[in-house]
Amino acid sequence: MATVALRSKPIKNGMLSLYLDYYPPVIIPKTGKLSRREFLKIKIYEFPENIQEEKFNDSQIEIAEEIRATRFLQLRNKEFGLKDNIILDIKFSDFYQEVVDEYLDSGSRGNYFTWKASLAYWNAFMGKDLTSQNLTNWHVNEYRSFLLATKNLRTDKGKLAINTASTYYKNFIMVLKRAFKEKLLNKNLAEDARHIREQDTHREYLSEKELTKLWNTPIDNIKVKHMALFSALTGLRFSDVINLSWEDVYEDTHQGNYIQFREQKTGSIKNHPIAKTAINILNAQETREGIIFNEFKYHQISRPLKKWLTDAGIHKKISFHNFRHSYATLQLANGTDIYTVSKLLGHKNVSTTQIYTKVMDHNKVKAANRINLDLDGL
Repeated sequence: MATVALRSKPIKNGMLSLYLDYYPPVIIPKTGKLSRREFLKIKIYEFPENIQEEKFNDSQIEIAEEIRATRFLQLRNKEFGLKDNIILDIKFSDFYQEVVDEYLDSGSRGNYFTWKASLAYWNAFMGKDLTSQNLTNWHVNEYRSFLLATKNLRTDKGKLAINTASTYYKNFIMVLKRAFKEKLLNKNLAEDARHIREQDTHREYLSEKELTKLWNTPIDNIKVKHMALFSALTGLRFSDVINLSWEDVYEDTHQGNYIQFREQKTGSIKNHPIAKTAINILNAQETREGIIFNEFKYHQISRPLKKWLTDAGIHKKISFHNFRHSYATLQLANGTDIYTVSKLLGHKNVSTTQIYTKVMDHNKVKAANRINLDLDGL
């Protein structure tokens, strides 16, 4: 049950500053930030020396108690799903910052940097002084237009990519929904927001021949090679590969070799069958217990990966995640049905997996080869 207590803190000139102590922490109306303390800017004498000072203290404490009772009632109403008439008005940018910081605290650094960038574009559009109660549909619509027209703030060159603009706008809409839920907005502005439609992107993949070529190409950091090919053989994300432990690797007569793990992205636990070649890669590591690939950060991947691809004569635009794409595409190319591929990838909906059918469309390949002409000299 939520509680609100009136407390005091000594300050200069023999005075006490009164504040409210919340449990659990709440969003403070005056700042919009999560905290246990709300300072009321009400002072009393620490040691009243006469009747006037005692009466002053009594009157100030009475005011503070009224505020405490109001805050407590608001919290209790919220617990029981009731509404009150208090609408908070804070700087919207400050609330946006609170949401961004949650991703840093949760350890989701990839999402954190995306959210941080989305906040930077909002501040570039509107600044930091607009309050939540002054936010209107006009701001929501104009911000959409801004993202579609603005240059890339990081490079200061060219327009912001359409899919990046779409992601930032989605984040903004999520903040709007949170703000309405927290009663920082008196209208759900997210309801009328028109999303920025993403453009289809080509998901590059590596063929079996290219993967074999990469395996036979020397690399400065052998662990990068092992992790990349392991991803191509299993479909695991980078976050799942680096968190894989020897205690997650199993073998039995029914399932063969498989790993059991909790997906970092979805949080779901699954048994994931893996090929013998993937097991051989694991056995090539120096570890035999605990985390298999030891401590490894994503930023350690990019440079050696790029050089490795170049040395192998592969000029496709490939990141580590493209090895997961390769797994999905090659599974479909070799006849695995889309529902099984969807389960192997850990997708909740098969519609997510269907993007790979665009890359490997057997019907289109067959159609392209149906017209054959016997051309003299060719």
